[in-house]
Amino acid sequence: MSKACLITGVGPGTGTALVKRFVEGGYKVAMLARSADRLQALQQSLADAHPYVCDVSDPDALAATYVNIKTDLGAPSVIVHNAVAAERGTYMTIEPRKFAKAFEVNTMALLHLARLATTDMVDAGIGAIICTGNTSAYRGRAKFAGFAPTKAAQRILLESIAREAGPKGIHAAYIAIDAVIDLEWTRKAFSDAPDEFFCQPADIAEECYRIAHQPKSAWSFESVIRPYGETW
Repeated sequence: MSKACLITGVGPGTGTALVKRFVEGGYKVAMLARSADRLQALQQSLADAHPYVCDVSDPDALAATYVNIKTDLGAPSVIVHNAVAAERGTYMTIEPRKFAKAFEVNTMALLHLARLATTDMVDAGIGAIICTGNTSAYRGRAKFAGFAPTKAAQRILLESIAREAGPKGIHAAYIAIDAVIDLEWTRKAFSDAPDEFFCQPADIAEECYRIAHQPKSAWSFESVIRPYGETW
C-alpha cells in the first residue's frame, strides 16, 4: 500500500494543520472539502497535497472520490475524519433537518469511509481510522441537542469499528478536543481570553499523527486533549 492519507474537512484550522503534518511525515495527502477554494492554497504550497471536492454527507460522492484517490495516490493507509457539522440549540429549537445533516456528516460519513477502506487496509495488514471529536461526545448540554448526539454516536460507532477491525490490523482511534481551537473567528469571539485558553491546530495535528503511528502492542482508542489552562 502506498503511503497515502485521506483527510476530510480541510478548512483553515485543524484540517490545514493535519495536511501539513502528514505531508511532512512523507504522505501523499488527499484533501477533502466541499469548496475548491479552501484547497487551492495548500495545493500550491505543498506538492504532496491533492484536492478532492466532495460533500462527505453524500455517500455516492464519497465512494466515487475514494475510487479516484486510490487511482491517483493509492489506497489510503490513514484516514482522518475531521469534517464536522453542527446544529446549535436546545431540543425544542433545533431544526430536525439540520440535525439529520449533522448526523450524516459526523457519523454516517465515518461509517462509509470505514466500509470503503477496510478491505484495502486488511489486505495491506495496516491502517488507521481516526476521528477528531470533542467532549460533546461524552455529555449532552442543553444547547447542544443538535450536535452532541451525533458526536456521541460517532465515538460509539468508532469503538465498534475498533473492536471489529483492530484484530485485523486496523487502528481506530478517537481524539477528543476539550478546548476552543485557535482560529481567527474564535479569537474574535473570545477576545478577552489569554493564549493558554486556546488549543493550537498544529498541536492537534501532532497528536493525530502520533496516534496514527503507535506500535501495535500499545494502541490508544481514546485521547482527550486540552490546553493547560482549560478548566475541566
